[in-house]
Amino acid sequence: MRQDDEQDARGLFGGVFARGRVDVSDTAWLQAMLDAEAGLARALERAGLAPAGAGEAVTAAARAKDFDPNELGQLASLTGNPVPGLARALARRVPQTAAGTVHRGATSQDIVDTAAMLLAKRAADVILADLAQAADVTAGLADAHRSSIMIGRTLLQQAVPVTFGLVAAGWLASLDEARQGLAAVRARRLAVQFGGAAGTLASLGENGPQVATLLATDLGLTLPALPWHTDRLRIIDLGAALAGVTAVLGKIARDVTLLAQSEVGEVSEGGGVAPARESRQQPGSSPRRGGSSAMPHKNNPVASIAILGCAKQMPGLLATLVSSAEQEHQRAAGAWHAEWEPLTAMLRLAGSVASWGTDLLSGLGVDSSRMAANLKATNGLPLAEHVASLLAGVLGSAQAHDLVAEAATRAVNAGLPLQDVLLSVSGLEERLSAAGITAEQIESALEPSGYLGAAGTFVTAALQAHEALKVSNG
Repeated sequence: MRQDDEQDARGLFGGVFARGRVDVSDTAWLQAMLDAEAGLARALERAGLAPAGAGEAVTAAARAKDFDPNELGQLASLTGNPVPGLARALARRVPQTAAGTVHRGATSQDIVDTAAMLLAKRAADVILADLAQAADVTAGLADAHRSSIMIGRTLLQQAVPVTFGLVAAGWLASLDEARQGLAAVRARRLAVQFGGAAGTLASLGENGPQVATLLATDLGLTLPALPWHTDRLRIIDLGAALAGVTAVLGKIARDVTLLAQSEVGEVSEGGGVAPARESRQQPGSSPRRGGSSAMPHKNNPVASIAILGCAKQMPGLLATLVSSAEQEHQRAAGAWHAEWEPLTAMLRLAGSVASWGTDLLSGLGVDSSRMAANLKATNGLPLAEHVASLLAGVLGSAQAHDLVAEAATRAVNAGLPLQDVLLSVSGLEERLSAAGITAEQIESALEPSGYLGAAGTFVTAALQAHEALKVSNG
């Protein structure tokens, strides 16, 4: 299949919800199941339970392109899953001497669960690479904008000054934590599944544990202490790590949509390359990134919107995985089946979010002059806390707070700078003079650069932690 055709196969909404290099298509699932079957054949041969050459024969036949997913899907309606039909089809494609090796000792869940772990491992590698790139770009933003002062906002209202460097440092710390969470799951929680009919591997006798060990080593998966047919914590851990990735990038995307509003204009998304092929475009009809079908002036934050569209789906999918963890006895009746599509969707959506995140952060425009203008337009109100702390030594904390609050209200109503209103309060100037507090000190307290606290220290800490993570990852 050509690359263009592969992209087309992702469907009408694939450009938004299936962006990037994570492949969880039917073909990818099928190949992962075949890889599990081939790995089992190789393990059986190494354990002396299959004829010489059986592993190689099964491996050579285990090519997804030679099987029909639609046919296997039809057969699955007879058995409840696609593995029995797949195992029979695979056995027909190998020499007679190797046919008995196919699927030996395994049950259908062994193959599907192991395939899910292989699929997750491959997806995690792609997602982690994209997240690493996004984190590096974010580190650059944090360092470059250490001194870009902007208004901080709490409960969607103006609060106290911060720096955009600190905002980006917060994004960076979260990205790095999400990376570490997914990397830990990839390294320790993606385990081979091999237990046979009821988790005893009885059909292989005393050789069962040896085959399980060989299979795990062959496929590069963790070897669990025992089969985990109805212990679904691994699936939940994987789902939670994927949800964490989308939650972190969803927060970043939400910040960008708010800061990119026309009335705010402090950041903007960069223009991307339109994915449509020119051979299919009419003259003058080339799509424009961020364009609206109705409003020619619009420049919508497409990457942020796409990330949020993916992220909003994840909690419900994770809830399905968690609710499916209640499974009966040694093998579940339906709950295991309920995991397949939600987990597939979570891998696809997390891959899309990671790809969109790299695009968003790499092209993010930061308008520090607009940040300064927006801060100046506040007439000093965000520094009210700083002024109150200065006056507390003279008036006491409660009276200082109330006085500044009243002055702030008057400043808003009159459209005046907070400083002008404060210095016009009857009797205040004399009390401040008596305490040695001058008008210049009030003015200084209203200077945003003097009320950034540990912002710079926190930026440095985030950057140092990021560099340490890069070193530890090699």
